[in-house]
Parts: sequence; C-alpha cells; structure tokens
Amino acid sequence: MSSLLLVGLGGFVGAILRYTVSGALQRHGGTFPLGTLGVNVIGCLAIGVLMGLAQYRQLLAPELRLFLTLGLLGSFTTFSTFGYETFAMLRDSNYFVALSNVAANVVIGFVAVVVGWTLGKGFGN
Repeated sequence: MSSLLLVGLGGFVGAILRYTVSGALQRHGGTFPLGTLGVNVIGCLAIGVLMGLAQYRQLLAPELRLFLTLGLLGSFTTFSTFGYETFAMLRDSNYFVALSNVAANVVIGFVAVVVGWTLGKGFGN
C-alpha cells in the first residue's frame, strides 16, 4: 500500500478520534480546554509507546509505523510529534536545541495565533 494512502487513512481515523475524545473530555472541563490537553497527553503517551516499541523491540513494520505515527497520531495531535522530537533531542544530549524547540514552538506558535487572529479580524472590515 502506498505511503500516502497509509498516512491518509491514519489521518482519517485520527481526526475522528480527536473529535470524539476531545469532545468527551471537554464536557468535564468547564472553561479549561481539557479536551485539547487530553488529546495532547494521550498522543504523547501513545507516540512514546509506539516509538519505544519500534526502536527497541522492532515490533512495528515501517508501514504500520507510518499509519500510526504520521497518520493517526499526526491527525489526532501534532503535539505528540513535538513531544517526541523534543524528548529525542534531550535523550541525545542536545539540550540547547531541545530548549530552543520548546521556546520556539510556544512563543512563535502563540505569536502566529495572535497575528492570524488580527488578520482574520481585519478581513471583515
């Protein structure tokens, strides 16, 4: 099966799971974004387990790894990829790069939201 199809199918499943799980969690979160936090934490745990199995147990065929990590978890939450990449940098003693990655994602991501919101607000005028 082609890599694109595997990632696409995984993305389809991940998007449905995100909608379902996030919605279910948010019903208990009140004003706090518990749904988002929940899928981010679940995704981080899942990618940690999957990559550990892939690296140390060789239990995941490359095609299954594509489906599960890039497809399903990539659609469920990209935060899981961010978490794993940062962990891998720390594991490999690239502390400055890991800290820079965290800072850049949080700060630049937040600034991008503010800029995007400002641009979107201006389109209506």
